[in-house]
Amino acid sequence: MNRLAVAALACAAALAAVSPAHASEDATIAIAQAAAGLAPNKYVWNDPGTPEAVTVVVSLPEQRAYVYRGSMMVAAATISSGKDGKDTPVGVFPILQKREVHRSNLYNDAPMPFMQRLTWDGVALHAGRNPGFPDSHGCIRLPAGFAKKLFAVTQVGSTVVVTDQVVAGEPLDASLLVEADAARANQEQLAMIDAQ
Repeated sequence: MNRLAVAALACAAALAAVSPAHASEDATIAIAQAAAGLAPNKYVWNDPGTPEAVTVVVSLPEQRAYVYRGSMMVAAATISSGKDGKDTPVGVFPILQKREVHRSNLYNDAPMPFMQRLTWDGVALHAGRNPGFPDSHGCIRLPAGFAKKLFAVTQVGSTVVVTDQVVAGEPLDASLLVEADAARANQEQLAMIDAQ
């Protein structure tokens, strides 16, 4: 056997010996490391599709979106958030509405594929131009492939945290979910949908 084949077998054996807890930690580390070096409009996705709730964390200073299943990071992407004067709001938001095909009623009928609304005044996650720096009118633009995958795993009511903190790929920090005023206001918006 050549050295490459032996090395491949050794790696496979090592991976098979990793316990499930270590495997999930290793996957989170791998996603976090890959996320740090992503070029604009790129993403990494390794979602096992387990039944834990999906939470999205958007870090404005990093211009990254992180997807968690429970506390385990399963995906990350570059984003483009609101430019100066059109800042993306920080807070805890439930997804209020989802539309696979949507167009802006504020900005020249611009396409917003895989739109997931965070506020009733126009802020949403959606596929769009993603230069890797803040360049939107307040929305969070995502790479198209990532936006499509994210759309498939979220539902109305899923939690999206938009923060001005550096997240840097850590396990989900529960303190990010406790911005009481924003969370309460957005839960009231979600309740209005349920009442209709």
